Amino acid sequence: MDNLTKRAQPDRSKINMHEAFEVKYWTHALGVSKEELQKAVDKVGNSAATVRKELAATGAREPEAPSST
Repeated sequence: MDNLTKRAQPDRSKINMHEAFEVKYWTHALGVSKEELQKAVDKVGNSAATVRKELAATGAREPEAPSST
């Protein structure tokens, strides 16, 4: 659980499905629903890097748009 008394940056290497603000951050950052995120975390654990790979492999994550420059 995050220590709310400290004002340091949150640990973005782990996904905490028990904190609403983290679920909101990760669903937005990864472009997936809460259910898709939960399914990936249940399958591969809470490592953000591993969850990203799982979502990319299953096609749940939106592909990143190419830059138009």
